Amino acid sequence: MQRIDGRAPATLRPVRIEADFLRTADGSCVITMGGTRVLCTASVEAGVPPFLRGQGKGWLTAEYAMLPASTGKRKARDGIKKDGRSVEIQRLIGRSLRQAIDLKMLGEHTITIDCDVLEADGGTRTAAITGGYVALVCAIARMVEKKKLYASPIVGQIAAISCGIVGDMPCVDLCYEEDSAAQVDMNVVMDTRHAMIELQGTGEGRAYCRRELDEMLSLAENAMDMLHQCQREALGARAALIAPKPRLIVATGNAHKLAEIRAILGDAYDVVGMAEAGLALDIEETGDTFADNALIKAQAVYDATSCASLADDSGLAVDALDGAPGVFSARYAGGHGDDEANNALLLINLAGADTRAARFISAMALVWPGRPPLIVEGSCEGEILRAPRGTAGFGYDPLFLYATGQTFAEMNAEQKNEVSHRARALAALRQRLEEET
Repeated sequence: MQRIDGRAPATLRPVRIEADFLRTADGSCVITMGGTRVLCTASVEAGVPPFLRGQGKGWLTAEYAMLPASTGKRKARDGIKKDGRSVEIQRLIGRSLRQAIDLKMLGEHTITIDCDVLEADGGTRTAAITGGYVALVCAIARMVEKKKLYASPIVGQIAAISCGIVGDMPCVDLCYEEDSAAQVDMNVVMDTRHAMIELQGTGEGRAYCRRELDEMLSLAENAMDMLHQCQREALGARAALIAPKPRLIVATGNAHKLAEIRAILGDAYDVVGMAEAGLALDIEETGDTFADNALIKAQAVYDATSCASLADDSGLAVDALDGAPGVFSARYAGGHGDDEANNALLLINLAGADTRAARFISAMALVWPGRPPLIVEGSCEGEILRAPRGTAGFGYDPLFLYATGQTFAEMNAEQKNEVSHRARALAALRQRLEEET
């Protein structure tokens, strides 16, 4: 059987997605699929519906309408009470697009996707989902740019397509005439793995068998690859916001500490400091332990960003000084971060001590959306020299002698990161993360 417009069964109508169609919307596009054109916008508002308040998560909902002239013959405008078809479609759009976003990372914001059909020639609901996704990512990009979000909550890519059986032939992307005559009508929503998010299939003229279902799903899978590519091309550089590497904001202004954490974690995470994230927080460390202070710092950064936040609180514990300097390591001599003064005071206080055993301790706290905080510790044993050695590292590194006979300040970065207290704490954190996920 020949299709009405001469296409092959697996061929889509021409697809075009024009992003940023409306200047006034947080995100927008017009999607054209053959004779169907849908205007999709995304609007962001602070706050969430009552059933979500206080949970620290956001919401995404959708509205759908057909403009009066969209069908050629005037359709009555949707009023306060929408017709049943529009309500069913907008629920489908909302359900589908919620699968693309981590609502916990969104924080207490509501995103409304409005889909207005300008011209209808079949497949309006699937075009609305495909275009609505582009509008959603555009809105997220604007939120990240304005620091309303500190990491992208987009966890995957979603598109949709219509399929059907017309004249006993499985086809993809039905136009209105084909849809009106279809024996089977189906709408498929999928991600990039071809995992199904929603499948709506109805035998309108006759029942259909498993073989025909599989044929229609194969057509849909091929269509998804093309639609996902169209979405990415329309988004341009903003496509990088789709399922990015997990971002960790490290609650520190210490460039040395940040560099060590980046080196140890490698490429698994997008690790940024507070300055890179645009944060200027003055966090008071009032805890009695390293773990207390790490949690205080991580929680403060998470509260400000709704982004996974990692904090390290570390220092030196010397046996002869009953564990001092301990949590006061960075400000042992009074001023914060005065390494030379701290080392000088430590040597004065250890003069005449019989034992110089000591250990570096690192406590790390990870505060992340929707889960209890993770707190781990790592330590590294050594002893305190009577005079500094080495020029690398920072803090008490020139005085801390490790079992290899080198001070931390005599080691290069790779050597130190293999044995340090911070490396051991991060190894413990990775293990906990694997157990949690």
